[in-house]
Amino acid sequence: MNYIYETHLHTVEGSACSPTPATDYIEYMSEIGYAGIIVTDHFFNGNSCVPKNLPWDKRVELYCKGYEHALNEAKGTDFTVMFGIEFNFEGDEYLLYGVDKKWLLENERIMTMSREEVFNTVHQGGGIMIQAHPYRERYYLSAIHLTPSVCDGAEVYNASNPDYQNALGYQYAKERNFRGSAGSDIHAFPMKAMGGLSFPYKINSIDEFVTAFMKGDGTPVYKINPEEKNSEFLPVSEKASLTEVSQREELPVIWH
Repeated sequence: MNYIYETHLHTVEGSACSPTPATDYIEYMSEIGYAGIIVTDHFFNGNSCVPKNLPWDKRVELYCKGYEHALNEAKGTDFTVMFGIEFNFEGDEYLLYGVDKKWLLENERIMTMSREEVFNTVHQGGGIMIQAHPYRERYYLSAIHLTPSVCDGAEVYNASNPDYQNALGYQYAKERNFRGSAGSDIHAFPMKAMGGLSFPYKINSIDEFVTAFMKGDGTPVYKINPEEKNSEFLPVSEKASLTEVSQREELPVIWH
């Protein structure tokens, strides 16, 4: 039996771009085949809805509400709810796993750190740092920023991106022997396609997720029309349009 986990999810509590209360995800994600989710709301240097004029501890408390509401909603079920962060620099965003509210409260200085400094601080806290949608292109972005030296892996499939951008990310990870992640980047449902990481065993906590990912036990998967009863999660590696580059990026690539 395989267990599928959503690794990239936004809630109305933490992300300005999501209309979805965290509690709404539990039943929905379970019904379409997920064994759990990682709540990764935009942090304060991204599209966060947390007011900027509050003290740091108050901001962190508000930021964690999406995760905490989802966790409470899932109590008494086998559905696993985990905490993560989507951290932004210059449009390049990273998914931080394995750190928690306590870590955030103790590390206000991360807001002024470089990519390398954040990477080291995350590792010191027992976490990992994965680049989300590395070849994402949007009207509000002026460049693609890549920093392979600060990645424990890369998102090789993001359901909110077109296939060619995912294929570029897949090849980027493959060329550098990165561990691959996959997720939906879900803000609301339904979606036409979704993604996740498949494991051959159940994941019960974010620490278990980090260990399993670093061991290479996760398989990036995707699912088309997830609400259809006959739809299933399939390996990203088996779909040519997601792995073979058919179109190059249009934005300039800046290497750090």
